[in-house]
Amino acid sequence: MKNGDKKGFWNFVDRLEGDKVVWMIVLLLILISIVAVFSSTPQLALQTHSDRLSIVREQLMVAVLGLGLIVALYSIRKIGIYRFFAQFGYLVSIAMLVILASHQSLGFIKPVMLNHAWRILKIGPVQIHVFEFVKVAMILYLAWAVTAYNKGEFWIANHFRDNEKLGWLAKPIWQRIIYIYIPIFSTAACMMVGSLSSTIFIGGIMFLTILLGGFKLKHVLASGVVAIGFILLLIAFNAPFPADKKPFPHLDTALGRIASKSHEQDPMTIIMTASKSSPEYQDAVDKLQQPMSAEIAIREGKILGKGPGRSTQRYVTPVMFEDYMFSFIVEEYGLIGGIIVIILYLSLLSRGSMIVRGCDNAFAKTTVAGLVLLIALQAMMHMMVNVDIGPMTGQTLPMISHGNSSFLMFSIAFGIILSISRMAKAKMAREDAHAEPLTVHHEETRPDEVKDTLEDLETLESIDSGME
Repeated sequence: MKNGDKKGFWNFVDRLEGDKVVWMIVLLLILISIVAVFSSTPQLALQTHSDRLSIVREQLMVAVLGLGLIVALYSIRKIGIYRFFAQFGYLVSIAMLVILASHQSLGFIKPVMLNHAWRILKIGPVQIHVFEFVKVAMILYLAWAVTAYNKGEFWIANHFRDNEKLGWLAKPIWQRIIYIYIPIFSTAACMMVGSLSSTIFIGGIMFLTILLGGFKLKHVLASGVVAIGFILLLIAFNAPFPADKKPFPHLDTALGRIASKSHEQDPMTIIMTASKSSPEYQDAVDKLQQPMSAEIAIREGKILGKGPGRSTQRYVTPVMFEDYMFSFIVEEYGLIGGIIVIILYLSLLSRGSMIVRGCDNAFAKTTVAGLVLLIALQAMMHMMVNVDIGPMTGQTLPMISHGNSSFLMFSIAFGIILSISRMAKAKMAREDAHAEPLTVHHEETRPDEVKDTLEDLETLESIDSGME
């Protein structure tokens, strides 16, 4: 069947540019998201005093908007556009984080607390989960910063290179400090006010991004030493404040858990002895309810699952549709459903490495590598928490869990990946088209040249006959 004869779905697939496997991955993830959100949100419906059909309509609208973002970014054909906007990723991120950490409204921008932590900015009628924005924005910024550092393209450093007073700005060590270390550590410090686990995860992604971008390992290790010193400084700064006024309450909580882990009272003991109206009782219930429900969901799912709409743990776990979406999928669709989801994320990791190899632009390579790692590692961390391998982090399952900000930011990430893969393939096609052929085209051979060749063959044959 010729390309022109293809109809329907296969014609649509044939017309897609960029990496078609990534296209299939993102479309499958969106379809899984719509089905899973519909089945897993009875608790959300009760909390918001709405019905599940309204929640699904909202998810469909978010999915359509996400697809629109993917197509819009996929249509960009110049990597310079991404490089330009990537420069402002840190400035926008730190501005949002500072407003969030200050807990003070700024005009129509208002910080909002979510699950006892400051993570949301309400800008007019729109709510933005700041950490979800920071993940993508900082990867883009660091991809630009590392590329500019390796190529010596920092405008300010080059401008003051010959200046007697400001010439130090052009030294490599100061370029690393100003453009890479300060953005990473200041971002981490502001995030630590809202969530220590998110800080560790996003901080790790940032370090991996600069390492993949060609940042020397010794410089990364040096920054790790600086990070340890930075944490010690924060601990010292945090210590004098009263318990209810700690600037970094999550840091203090984590240190308390580490220091008293062996003496920490068992949550089950607290449930059996404490008053049901006490904060201790509720904290103990929260500690046990969600992870235990996730384990039960996975154990009851078995190989084939209970079937669509037959989950029981969705009525028990308050955030099944966000933090425990993988366990819900396994409960309803079994081990087979869970393996399919894992394969999708591993396939993305594989295709991402292929896209990186096809890029000849350092910024493009680092951007794709960082974004693919972000998606894949967050998915793996989500799954590990669901099977009780790692600590609770509150990380959603990318493009599947319910959450508008998360879904849209990962849509932007997929759009950029597809756009860069499209540009890489287009460039390779142009190079192939301009490459010289390995063989000479026979139509260019003149008739008299063919006649001379035939006469030479006849002469050679007569000589061979005479020798015999």
